[in-house]
Amino acid sequence: MTSAVKPILIAGGGLSSLLFARSLQRSKLPYVVFERDASIVYRAQGYRLRLSSDGLNAIEEVLGEDFQDFYDQCGKTGGAGFSAIDPLSGETLGGQHNSVASEALTSRENRIVGCARGDMRKMFMEGCEDNIRWSHHVTGYELTDDGVRAVFKDGTKSEEGSLLVAGDGIKSEVAKQVSGGRLKVFDLGARGIHGQAPTTAFKGLGEGVFRLVDESRPEGKVFLITNVRAGDMDNPGIEFGWTMGGSPGVIHAPNDDFQIIGKAAADIAKSLSASWHPRVKPLFDNMIESEAAFWKITCSSPDGVPEWPNVPRVTLIGDAVHSMTPAGGNGANTAVRDSALLGKLLADAGGFKEGLTDEYEKKMRVYATEEVKKSYAMASQQFGVQIDATTPTL
Repeated sequence: MTSAVKPILIAGGGLSSLLFARSLQRSKLPYVVFERDASIVYRAQGYRLRLSSDGLNAIEEVLGEDFQDFYDQCGKTGGAGFSAIDPLSGETLGGQHNSVASEALTSRENRIVGCARGDMRKMFMEGCEDNIRWSHHVTGYELTDDGVRAVFKDGTKSEEGSLLVAGDGIKSEVAKQVSGGRLKVFDLGARGIHGQAPTTAFKGLGEGVFRLVDESRPEGKVFLITNVRAGDMDNPGIEFGWTMGGSPGVIHAPNDDFQIIGKAAADIAKSLSASWHPRVKPLFDNMIESEAAFWKITCSSPDGVPEWPNVPRVTLIGDAVHSMTPAGGNGANTAVRDSALLGKLLADAGGFKEGLTDEYEKKMRVYATEEVKKSYAMASQQFGVQIDATTPTL
């Protein structure tokens, strides 16, 4: 009598974990997801994500015949790059001021494709619901003779699995354990605010992806990025999002608590944009205050993903292994590439086998290191951040 196949254990219920779970579901490999939150709507989901060609290709590889439904629900925006707007004068900048337009953003059908993080999580989770264990915070692991167990915050342990894959974000304790402390996430000091407003607030901008930079403050820059999709513009029931950021020292959350959401974040965004032009002020005057949320700019080492002695039954995906700044929109697209790569290796092997995670990590390090370096370089230029010997880690 053969023993049952041990499930693959997944720590975290974010984008990379859920897409990885979909890959296992499609391959008919047993798995279980452990997520610390109580439900998918437990906390604010953050901003809209721009999907690159690499990101879309990875998602399509995993979703297969279900990809078209996903793609149909993504927003599509015309234009090849950013348009720069002076937030003080309301003018669209051209010539030397609009060098940001050279940053190509299109990925399919000559369109800029994006999807809200919360919507992506819901779509990736379809069909996986019965395999998710909510309110299970993974804080480490324990290797067994021929498997692995996840260790939870309350001291209990999971069933024995064949493999533990941690996709539980920048504060992953599994990442610290498996890498022997080699993986570090740096707090760059820059802070931001996410906001939402009805489509009517964006009428003055037109269609496109817009970047605003206010350099009038002595304490540092304030910038804003937003994406206006023409297809949704006349539907007042749809909200568009924007992301505001500030150089280190510009944005301060009350009591330094960046988990606060709602009016406290909304009030700061309104204050920072108080002198801005009427063309852009409706984004703040009409914002949905309850949706406002703070965020921190963090980044893995700008040298890229470090090497550590491979632990065959434990590996990492997404922000747990390569945290990136929002500059360039590389983070989520690299995370879904991890999900597709590791999922394919497991599908081809029919489940866990020796050497599989080593092969995955070697391939992942190549593209992820390239993306981390690009993300840090762009953030240094745009936000004035820098990693040195004094930069704190999370």
